[in-house]
Amino acid sequence: MNDIDFIRHDYKTLQSKHKVQVIHAKVKRVDGATSSVILENGDVIPFHRAVVSPGIDFKYEKGYIEGSEEHSPHAYKAGDQTLLLRKQLEEMKDGGTYVMVAPPNPFRCPPGPYERISLVAHYLKTNKPKSKIVILDQKKKFSKQGLFQEGWEDLYGDMIEWRSVEFGGKVVKVDPIKRIITTDENEVKADVLNYIPSQKAGKLAFDSGLTKGDWCPINTRTFESRLVKNVHVIGDASIATKMPKSGFSANSQAKIAALQISRLLKKMPAINPPKLANTCYSLLSPTYGISVSAVYEALENKIVKVEGSGGLSPMGANKEYRMLEAEYAEGWYKNQTSDIFR
Repeated sequence: MNDIDFIRHDYKTLQSKHKVQVIHAKVKRVDGATSSVILENGDVIPFHRAVVSPGIDFKYEKGYIEGSEEHSPHAYKAGDQTLLLRKQLEEMKDGGTYVMVAPPNPFRCPPGPYERISLVAHYLKTNKPKSKIVILDQKKKFSKQGLFQEGWEDLYGDMIEWRSVEFGGKVVKVDPIKRIITTDENEVKADVLNYIPSQKAGKLAFDSGLTKGDWCPINTRTFESRLVKNVHVIGDASIATKMPKSGFSANSQAKIAALQISRLLKKMPAINPPKLANTCYSLLSPTYGISVSAVYEALENKIVKVEGSGGLSPMGANKEYRMLEAEYAEGWYKNQTSDIFR
């Protein structure tokens, strides 16, 4: 089991190697009218073009209110929440029940909840094998479902129970302190409750006037906001369907946005249409991996998958194939973080 330092990164290389000025301060808003970034400390940074990645925020609902995460962590923003969920799992008795409430679409990292379920199952099977996992899913289906469920059965037997929103999983009410979830069929008592709320763009996006509804509409070829001129929105907050809200997608979008901004600042036409990509590996155990990948093309007002591109791990693959994909997953993470931070 890795420590939290495994997923911590800094910006030292950006500063030393690439000479990027890094300012550690909270942004109050991006002001399109004055082409400036307003910091909470009052400082103002002017721009010709700005790129924002506001990330996600949560819709508190059904009794899961602000502060509930201190009792029933969502752990969908890394850091203290990650450590709290780990601590609760370590303290859970053998024979206890871990319950996850998985959010409705759209949300950050579609396979994320199910990879977490897999690795929690691996921990429990190794350390607390009498325990049970229940997923109350606010969707009818989920990303890579067949592959996940095939792997769960192979690796963990009947430890994991998945209930869709249609069949006993619809959450009506939650008590995050007592860890009791009321569904449309019954009450579920958790020893550890991992409640992942419905999601929306981060607060900065709303404060900067970048949202329409819950997310940020963009020009799909340049990622420039359709609401605020000269501000480009990338990552989870943007409406970039059919691309999933994933880390790889955000990386691909950042590169296209940078390329297009470079051309626009030089009074050159934007590349039309740009190509984007996504590759997502999921670990079901340290030696069992699955993946999905696709290439996309940004057309007028929409992003479409390039026909015949990418693919999905095959069902029924042998142990060696799954082990190889697990190795690829480790390599994917190293390459992605190196690309971003090194």
